[in-house]
Amino acid sequence: MRHKVAGKGFGRNTNQRKALLRGLVISLFEHLKIETTLAKAKEARKIAERLITFGKKGDLNSRRVVLARIPNKKAVARLFGDIAPKLSGRNGGYLRIVKTRVRPGDNSSMAVLEFSDYEILREKKAEKGEKKKAKEEKKTTKEEKA
Repeated sequence: MRHKVAGKGFGRNTNQRKALLRGLVISLFEHLKIETTLAKAKEARKIAERLITFGKKGDLNSRRVVLARIPNKKAVARLFGDIAPKLSGRNGGYLRIVKTRVRPGDNSSMAVLEFSDYEILREKKAEKGEKKKAKEEKKTTKEEKA
């Protein structure tokens, strides 16, 4: 019986399971949207929403707690710098799970795990890309003139 046993095991031992979920959360913070199985998405959402709440606090202790959970400085910097400030007005429900398809190989249900404000977060990323392109164009025009 599974009395008071929380979470899924995914048929893995503890270290493998932690690594799997860490990888999913890191990918989520880097790409803002990931596709995985429904069960993995539900478990990753639990972890990611707790970390986003720490990110909204923004103090040094919160940063250290998040780094202990996901030891990837780039993802943590993105969380504290880009993602958390935009979600500061929201009291929870930062992520949503959208069921997409059934995987042909093993018939498992797939889902997309993304931020509820995905469009707003993505627009900022697109603006940064446009700024980089503009800088590169300026460099090429200067080089051509010289």
